[in-house]
Amino acid sequence: MSAKAISEQTGKEFLYKHICTSAAVQNRFRYAHVTTETDWDRLVQDHPWLLSERLVVKPDQLIKRRGKLGLVGVGLDLQGVRDWLKPRLMRETTIGKAKGILKNFLIEPFVPHKQDEEFYVCIYAAREGDWVLFHHEGGVDVGDVDAKAQKLLVAVDDKLTEEMVTQQLLSHVPQSRKEVLANFIVGLFNLYEDLYFTYLEINPLVVTQDGVYVLDMAAKIDVTADFICKAKWGDVDFPPPFGREAYPEEAYIADLDAKSGASLKLTILNPRGRIWTMVAGGGASVVYSDTICDLGGVDELANYGEYSGAPSEQQTYDYAKTILSLMTREKHKEGKVLIIGGSIANFTNVAATFKGIVRAIRDFQAPLKEHEVSIFVRRGGPNYQEGLRVMGEVGKTTGIPIHVFGTETHMTAIVGMALGHRPIPNQPPADAHTANFLLNSNSSAATPASSRTASFSEPKAAADVTPAKKLKPGVPPVKATALFSRQSKALVWGMQTRAVQGMMDFDYVCSRDAPSVAAMVYPFTGDHKQKFYWGHKEILLPVYKNMADAVRKHPEVDVLISFASLRSAYDSAMETMQYPQIHTIAIIAEGIPEALTRRLIKKADEKGVTIIGPATVGGIKPGCFKIGNTGGMLDNILASKLYRPGSVAYVSRSGGMSNELNNIISRTTDGVYEGVAIGGDRYPGSTFMDHVLRYQDTPDVKMIVVLGEIGGAEEYKIGHGVAEGRITKPVVCWCIGTCATMFSSEVQFGHAGACANQASETAVAKNQALREGGVFVPKSFDELGDAIRSVYDDLVASGVIVPAKEVPPPTVPMDYSWARELGLIRKPASFMTSICDERGQELIYAGMPITEVFKEEMGLGGVLGLLWFQRRLPRYACQFIEMCLMVTADHGPAVSGAHNTIVCARAGKDLVSSLTSGLLTIGDRFGGALDAAAKQFSGAFDSGLLPMEFVNKMKKEGKLIMGIGHRVKSINNPDMRVQILKDFVKQHFPATQLLDYALEVEKITTSKKPNLILNVDGFIGVAFVDLLRTCGGFTRDEADEFVEIGALNGIFVLGRSMGFIGHYLDQKRLKQGLYRHPWDDISYVLPEHMTM
Repeated sequence: MSAKAISEQTGKEFLYKHICTSAAVQNRFRYAHVTTETDWDRLVQDHPWLLSERLVVKPDQLIKRRGKLGLVGVGLDLQGVRDWLKPRLMRETTIGKAKGILKNFLIEPFVPHKQDEEFYVCIYAAREGDWVLFHHEGGVDVGDVDAKAQKLLVAVDDKLTEEMVTQQLLSHVPQSRKEVLANFIVGLFNLYEDLYFTYLEINPLVVTQDGVYVLDMAAKIDVTADFICKAKWGDVDFPPPFGREAYPEEAYIADLDAKSGASLKLTILNPRGRIWTMVAGGGASVVYSDTICDLGGVDELANYGEYSGAPSEQQTYDYAKTILSLMTREKHKEGKVLIIGGSIANFTNVAATFKGIVRAIRDFQAPLKEHEVSIFVRRGGPNYQEGLRVMGEVGKTTGIPIHVFGTETHMTAIVGMALGHRPIPNQPPADAHTANFLLNSNSSAATPASSRTASFSEPKAAADVTPAKKLKPGVPPVKATALFSRQSKALVWGMQTRAVQGMMDFDYVCSRDAPSVAAMVYPFTGDHKQKFYWGHKEILLPVYKNMADAVRKHPEVDVLISFASLRSAYDSAMETMQYPQIHTIAIIAEGIPEALTRRLIKKADEKGVTIIGPATVGGIKPGCFKIGNTGGMLDNILASKLYRPGSVAYVSRSGGMSNELNNIISRTTDGVYEGVAIGGDRYPGSTFMDHVLRYQDTPDVKMIVVLGEIGGAEEYKIGHGVAEGRITKPVVCWCIGTCATMFSSEVQFGHAGACANQASETAVAKNQALREGGVFVPKSFDELGDAIRSVYDDLVASGVIVPAKEVPPPTVPMDYSWARELGLIRKPASFMTSICDERGQELIYAGMPITEVFKEEMGLGGVLGLLWFQRRLPRYACQFIEMCLMVTADHGPAVSGAHNTIVCARAGKDLVSSLTSGLLTIGDRFGGALDAAAKQFSGAFDSGLLPMEFVNKMKKEGKLIMGIGHRVKSINNPDMRVQILKDFVKQHFPATQLLDYALEVEKITTSKKPNLILNVDGFIGVAFVDLLRTCGGFTRDEADEFVEIGALNGIFVLGRSMGFIGHYLDQKRLKQGLYRHPWDDISYVLPEHMTM
């Protein structure tokens, strides 16, 4: 979703702020925004010109031809504006097929001018550069500007000059206005480039003796350039197309999408509709919408959306609960259906994402039953069997009708089932091929490499690598016909270990002699080696910090697979094209600004490099090479027979749909020869036609499949190629997005390029043109497999294709982590934890999400209760814990722990070392009396000893009573810390039996010596035992166990750590030097000198 329309107010604000021109731009920032909530007195105060000038008022809601529609009020005073708005503001209006409410209006000064002072100017992006259109007669009646206007193409990286504008655009403009217009248009073009506009139209542009006036403006910007233009753009609000409301749920999902590396999209079309979708994949989401509309469900289709890019379980849960919440607000007389569909995933763990959906279904099971919702599921990809099993189980346990299907079922078959157009099979046949590659029925563990060096259908006469041609100076290099061979070697940019391992496993089952990955490049770590598996054997791959070293040390490399982020993909690809040995670059990243992509394309054309992407999963050449995660896990590689070449080559935009094509082609033909997903952006690095012509020139390709898409005009070239005889091999093509013409308002589909800007770019128009040009075009995507099978069977019947005997691939052991994920093996965990879980989207303390911890204002004591005791303690208990931490935080620099910390700090050690040196002094003699006091006093109390008997017993055994005695404080000089705690405990604790017992002991000990008081350690120890025993959260055994395992000493350690850190920071702040103990404070006692 790259190019998005902005409001007229936003566009003018950008222009007035940032345009650089000597032309006098008038009425800068003179506009006022009006809604139902407008305070007119405040508006006049902010814009005093509203009272003194004639005004123009118009809706600002992405409505075209407002003047023709009577939606512009001209030459009014302020009261006239208010009168004009009364019958229009918040009134439903029909414009074309769209019904919407007029709610945002713009008021501007009226500009008196003549008709011959109106001009038209428009700039828009194309693959080869930016077109500038100019017409000397602007205004409401400008008509068909494409036919009338003067046009000028500014090629990528070229500059527009005033001379070019004057000569090529202003031939019909009076001489007196040429200089002003030329200067303004150049300034406008520079603004267009600097702020990453993709479309900018001004009509009319008025030029008078006073200067230039921008009257009406329409614009789109490239939202993926936000990381470049944020400082200039600020926060931009993107209004929905007229006729579609902006829902808070859409904003919520957009916010989730912005915070995620995955893709989450939602557009609400009809909140009262009965057909709801939750589809994985940008291409697949369009196909499902097409099928629903084809089967007559357009009026009941409630939403368009997609989730892809491996969202987490929590993200999928948030997405699913939003959909379920929306669809269970209003009942429908026929009940509702939810279609959870998708193509065969390349790398998304289907089970993990389904867990999030299952959680949401369980949470909404009551309203789902109440609204009579039936759910239809179809999915494939990594771990999809477990995902489908879990989905089926939740249907049985909740009683919600959930129908589950896998890759054995055509992708869109569930739509016909959901809408009652085809029967629902009771038990569909399941493809149980996950983990089949663990075993091989063939006695040979390895398949001879020679058996698959040739095409699967017939022997090859020559190698499949196009030799490089020597070029004359100044002639651009010719791109290779064959991008990959069994000898192809790649560099992988990015630490994508899973993708690299997948490539190596593919290489192994294809019986390649060596891995296709030569090395990795990752700038954020030093040069090192990374471990991977080659079959059963472990090997090391070098990882380089920069591209130059990698290319220099691996001259055999000819492919770059870039997993660089959208921010760095452009720079890394441009750098790579400096090295002539690289002839293919795959760019996986989604969200690269279109202007940067066009520069990449230009450079690649100059260098003879083929770019696959951006925004792609890559491509695959069975038996030879696969890009990253293309083709999915090994189970899908085997199921779709991608380990050996077939006779069919395909090209698509969507990565997920490319895997679906692998599945369809493997079931209807002898398999795939090569497949490429060019990516969903408006300007992919290579086009459909680039690859179709490669396939045409590749002898082993016998037929071609193209999965086109709404938007752009590239598919027309294929039809022309077939009609003109340049393409002689049979081509089967279907363009997805046919539903777009049925919607009343514009919908931006999942791919950035999936949007028709004119009638010829619609999928319906392209399918019709392709059919007329001699391409095999099915009636719908549902029938694409049948069309492919029909063409293939004809080729077999005519002898063009001779299917070869199937050869089993070698076995590849499954990775331990994936085998465990699939539930094939089990192993005891090395660690167990029951207090905290950080794996989800939200941190959980003992079962309580962190947001709830703060919402309930549990405080530090409450958190400690959760993490130490796995209990939500009463409020008074949490307060007591916090008071204990406060009173034990510090006791001056003279105690051993603080002393050690200070000495360590002054020796130049760091905070952790200094803190540790202090903590290590804590024991029975310093600070460790809490546990001991609790044990001694509770033991005596529980055994029935009277306080005097306990004192006498300890004296007789020669043991100190822990928690009794203080160096400074006494019965006459009480410790206020103890007094504060005692008052709190007596007021709030349900019972204080052990504390009362300890206070009786204190009376006995202080009668002998006044400083033998119950000290703070002893008080906390006995009071904590009372708390554990009487708060109601613990059994007696649990309370005793926490005392036994040292929980109470933890209070002192945690509290005193605060003081130790304070002493460390204090010494650093005071810049104290190395401590050396003075001699006069040391008593030197050495043995006397003895003579023999």
